[in-house]
Amino acid sequence: VVLSNNDGCVVTRNKEAKALDIPDLEPYFKIKHLLDAHGVHVFSSNYELYGDTSRRIMDLLSSFTSEMEIYSIDEAFLDVSGMADVLAHGQAIKRACWREQRMPVWVGIAKTKTLAKLANHIAKKSQRLDGVCVLENLNDWQAVFSKLPVNKVWGIGSRLSERLRLMGIHSVEDLRSADAKALQPFGVTVARTHAELHGEVCMTLDTQPQPKQQIICSRSFSQKITNVHDIIESVANYAVRAAEKLRRQGSCTRRVYVFVQTSRYAELRYSNSASQSLLAPSNDSRDIVAAATKLARQLFRPGFRYAKAGVGLLDLSDVGHRQEDLFSAGQSEQSLSLMTSLDAINHKYGRGQIFIAAQGVQRTWSMSRQFKSPAYTTRFADIPTIKL
Repeated sequence: VVLSNNDGCVVTRNKEAKALDIPDLEPYFKIKHLLDAHGVHVFSSNYELYGDTSRRIMDLLSSFTSEMEIYSIDEAFLDVSGMADVLAHGQAIKRACWREQRMPVWVGIAKTKTLAKLANHIAKKSQRLDGVCVLENLNDWQAVFSKLPVNKVWGIGSRLSERLRLMGIHSVEDLRSADAKALQPFGVTVARTHAELHGEVCMTLDTQPQPKQQIICSRSFSQKITNVHDIIESVANYAVRAAEKLRRQGSCTRRVYVFVQTSRYAELRYSNSASQSLLAPSNDSRDIVAAATKLARQLFRPGFRYAKAGVGLLDLSDVGHRQEDLFSAGQSEQSLSLMTSLDAINHKYGRGQIFIAAQGVQRTWSMSRQFKSPAYTTRFADIPTIKL
């Protein structure tokens, strides 16, 4: 099983853990005895390993297509139109991901994104398909669609599925067979989903995702914080992380937002937030940290046990189209060059090799990960050693 932030709850279970009836989304401390009794391996979240593994898989997948949309950290849409044998192509993708990265994947192939997601789900559940499902001749799949609940359709969440069930739509096949006019009250999203389930393309590949309009970075603390020094130190770290993401998408920010809060279950509860405009748009970590830490100091109130803090970057704009101010010089070329060098060094030698002093060194408030696996692919010290 894998735990959430600060080793809080079980968020992922493999099939062996599921077979033992290990509950999902349960606090770790409540089921620790059950895990110990069955010898279940427990892992903390390892975002560094996940991120690097995802990057390697996506690079590999890009070699199988001319157009690809990275949908999430573990999902991608590939355009395989024009392939003579799409089943063989899907099997080649599956074999390559295992051979190159030892990563088991499932491949769903169909005319639309909605059907491809459905095919992927079928591939994951069916041993007979060996991990690759091609949805062609949709009428031949009616028996399978009738067994799948409607919430297995991409975009049909729990609330929407409950409304559909009131209309007698319980399965995927029920939704496919429904009259399009009867679905009009559900809006354009369901209308597109219905059309896509019939093989009509309504959603094309998004190969060039739009830059985010705001960037938020926050974490719960490993232990409750009671002093202003730790609050400022944590906010500085979140500000640096947000600034890295800002530069990665080629943007600048004009406004910095900070929030702090205690646990919602604490006897003495407190939460507050504030924002501050920068003199000119910037992606310099120093400017962002200076504004964020100033806000954190203003928000801090003694006598509370803080559980979480976060930093948001708002009013984003493209770095190449910065609106200069008549009364301020704006971000200099030296600043842009320095940030480029900073990111390059930390990318090559590992995050945090160069950091701003306000981020601190000890960082006792950092997220607790007692069962963290090694970062095998991003830290030299974690590379396995074999002695002969």
